[in-house]
Amino acid sequence: MTEPFVFIEGISQHVATVRLKRPPNNFFSFDMISSLADALEELDKQDDCRCIVLAAEGKNFCAGADFSGNASPYSTTDLYNAAARLFRTNKPFVAAVIGAAIGGGLGLALSADFRIASADSKFSANFAQLGFHHGFGLTVTLPRLVGEQKTAELLFTGRRINGTEAHAIGLVDQLVPNDEIESAAFALAAEIASSAPLAVESIRATLRKGIADQVAQATQHEMAEQTRLKTTADFTEGTKAVAERRPANFQKK
Repeated sequence: MTEPFVFIEGISQHVATVRLKRPPNNFFSFDMISSLADALEELDKQDDCRCIVLAAEGKNFCAGADFSGNASPYSTTDLYNAAARLFRTNKPFVAAVIGAAIGGGLGLALSADFRIASADSKFSANFAQLGFHHGFGLTVTLPRLVGEQKTAELLFTGRRINGTEAHAIGLVDQLVPNDEIESAAFALAAEIASSAPLAVESIRATLRKGIADQVAQATQHEMAEQTRLKTTADFTEGTKAVAERRPANFQKK
């Protein structure tokens, strides 16, 4: 029997724990994001669940796309349609970001309401270093957290930042030791769950009003640019350089 991509571990103190199950790196795929959307939509139907912790099995929360050549093929259209579903669910969720959230993995982390990490956690919108356009709705979510100027810096450079810097710019809400990330995420989720659930969902809907439609619209443009840039020699060089762990030699062609 195939191991599930995402698993709902149970509900305690009105908090559900949902875990990504593709260790060690939890590379994202349509199957994973679609399964996560299924899980969040299912928990929307369960009154005993008032808040959710999104955790991951392995060393990295989500290391982005798998460029090893071993990944199962998937349609970018299907992937981004599934991603948009994450923003249409009703209950708040807290991401426990252990290890790295890279590329699309950063986009996944930013779909959550809050992020808990450690000083050793790593974050990067590394698309430009791949010769690629960013995706997963980062056009919408990243400026909401860090502002337009810092967004431009992170996207243009593709620089990797640690949890300390991520916390300083507002990308991360709490910094804790590595072995306390998940428990701190649960504690925040339990505090949220202690509030009136109808009020929390109402407040959340007000604060995030329109974000799902904005993400859906943004991903259409992001996908068009990704499709265009995938045909370039720079994209071929960028992905090859990342796989070979060397600096890329971009030629603007």
